[in-house]
Amino acid sequence: MSFNNSQNTVPLKIFGLKSDLIHPGDDIFSKIKTAVENAGLTLHENDILVVAESALATSENRVACLSDIQPSSKALEYEKLYKIDAREAELVIRESDVIFGGVFGVLLTLKNGLLCPNAGIDNSNAPDDCVVLYPENPTKSAQEIAQFIFEEFGVHIGVIIADSRTQPLRLGCTGVAIGAAGFLATVDKRGETDLFGRPLSVTRVAVADNLASAAEAVMGESNESTPFALIRNAKAVFDPAAFGVTTIPPEECMYWGVLQKKNGDA
Repeated sequence: MSFNNSQNTVPLKIFGLKSDLIHPGDDIFSKIKTAVENAGLTLHENDILVVAESALATSENRVACLSDIQPSSKALEYEKLYKIDAREAELVIRESDVIFGGVFGVLLTLKNGLLCPNAGIDNSNAPDDCVVLYPENPTKSAQEIAQFIFEEFGVHIGVIIADSRTQPLRLGCTGVAIGAAGFLATVDKRGETDLFGRPLSVTRVAVADNLASAAEAVMGESNESTPFALIRNAKAVFDPAAFGVTTIPPEECMYWGVLQKKNGDA
């Protein structure tokens, strides 16, 4: 897949990298190397590798069997209120930093600074009666993958650990970066000017999130067996020492702040 990212530049290219089934404890580095080789690709300096968080988490043994979970009284309360399996609710309680509330089947949580459903716990592409938890430390894993690529292929690349996420008041999922390394995940445009020479005062570009969404177009959401994607010619600021995604506290979020204020006024 190719996208023209602007005039007078080379086109953005995205390659889906297929893999056989990833089991708990599998070597994610070996899976990535095999996927690149099977695709017949040569890695270039400043490519960006996108890794599905569920594939990474599975390789890290971040898989929980629901039959092993004893729900607490709070989990049973969530089951009654929101019709979510009490065992899964118990895992959400353990994994989340904050639980704000819920709707049918879902608890809205804060996990590692990200607003997400059910603390990122996923029951798709998981073994029977099991769920996949978020990777333990997505950015650390991104750094380790970037280092592996450098040692194995001799090139510096960026790495994104990507999840899919619904957006407020929109139907359907887009990509979001939960970990990144090798490039600036967010680029500050404040102080630059627009087409009419006016200075930008608030604009920051979520580069990693934009690229994660683009990669979702080839990685898929179900049985595509494409847990990796390679992005080439991305307009990003590359730096082997860069790592992490940028988050803000809820009180600084426009949407969260306004809705909280409205609820408080009510």
